[in-house]
Amino acid sequence: MGGFFGVAAQENCTFDLFFGVDYHSHLGTRRGGMAVYGKDGFNRAIHNIENSPFRTKFDKDMQEMSGHFGIGCISDYEPQPLIVRSHHGTYALTTVSKINNVRELSEMLFNSGHSHFLEMSGGDINATELIASLINQKQNLIEGIRYAMDQVDGSVSLLLMNQQGVYAARDKMGRTPVVIGRKEDAFCASFENFAFKKLNYTLYKELGPGEIVVLTAKNCVTLSDPGRDMKICTFLWVYYGYPASSYEGVSVEQMRYNCGEKMAQRDHIKPDIVAGVPDSGTAHAVGYANASGVPFSRPFIKYTPTWPRSFMPTIQSERNLIAKMKLLAVEDIIKDKSLLLIDDSIVRGTQLRETTEFLYECGAKEVHIRPACPPLLYGCKYLNFSRSSSEMDLITRRVIARLENGNVTDEVLQKYSDPETEEYERMVEEIRKELNFTTLRFNRLDDMLDAVGIDKCKLCTYCWDGKE
Repeated sequence: MGGFFGVAAQENCTFDLFFGVDYHSHLGTRRGGMAVYGKDGFNRAIHNIENSPFRTKFDKDMQEMSGHFGIGCISDYEPQPLIVRSHHGTYALTTVSKINNVRELSEMLFNSGHSHFLEMSGGDINATELIASLINQKQNLIEGIRYAMDQVDGSVSLLLMNQQGVYAARDKMGRTPVVIGRKEDAFCASFENFAFKKLNYTLYKELGPGEIVVLTAKNCVTLSDPGRDMKICTFLWVYYGYPASSYEGVSVEQMRYNCGEKMAQRDHIKPDIVAGVPDSGTAHAVGYANASGVPFSRPFIKYTPTWPRSFMPTIQSERNLIAKMKLLAVEDIIKDKSLLLIDDSIVRGTQLRETTEFLYECGAKEVHIRPACPPLLYGCKYLNFSRSSSEMDLITRRVIARLENGNVTDEVLQKYSDPETEEYERMVEEIRKELNFTTLRFNRLDDMLDAVGIDKCKLCTYCWDGKE
């Protein structure tokens, strides 16, 4: 995933930039970066944050950097922001993106005279460098940004900084958010709206799909009007978003309460306690408990003093191990109890199976699992939601392939996405048995979308139903 923050201020913006970027640390694991522009021109710092939080790595940089414009990011993959020199002049660029047509775009650029791209350590092209190259295909900077967004199969939102100000552009379908904040003598642009509130900014506006603005210390000027159609990622509310965030005016925490309530209204199990897998499952569980009357409890606690960050290593086996190490049992609450456990989703199922075994080892009598979203049937085309290299990493796809003897077509998948079909029931039962749950019941897509509460046509549901 990833997140970004930008500032245009009358005075030095580095303090606001540092803390604004840090408030996005829940969105990425690999790299952090800041770039500023001031009287000495451009200055930039990029650090690896896999084993140390953003604040620790960038504290010294904050003391030394100075500028009245600044952009920064938490990146889950590529190093950024980049400093680019082109016919547009010199600018800094950071993106939140997923680009499915990297090969086609790079070949197109080579054919048009682009000489080379720098490969990252894994052999891939830096997505932000690719976006910069697309921007540079046009003579006008705004036309270049629009062109880049139109050429990408996937999604891209970006911040671009030059001597004129900070440009912010939201993905053409609004799949990720960009929010503008304002205070005296400063404007900011942020992925998360809560990131600027403690810095004394107030909400100025949310950018619409495809909208481009430029920020200076005094103004926020729209350079490209928003489009009418939107497909914002529903997982922002279910999982990605920090509880204090809101998107399109809908609170993440409140949506999760609503989601839990919807799940409780359809359930028939009467457990002793309801619990959430920390942290993203907790609010869903509170909503379920409030609606059902079953007491909410915390049968295990996440150990945060040394494992404070939501995302840890990039290697999946290491992530599984760390996830297991972080959860500590409260055995007196678990022993001889029937537990109903809510997690945000089931992807591979590995962690939740180990969590369930852990609860049984601690004396749990029953473990009923309630994912807060429907079964994930399709790998996300628009955000870097999962590190899976193949859709067959999804437990649903493995089970369906087994049930269908490998004959998994879109027509077949549509049957398994419908909670009213026999195919859906067989899939859920196979997952339940494989992961050793007492019972398993996924949230329904219609209930989850009702829990968000905005027009369903504005919400992306591709990973659940394959519909674009």
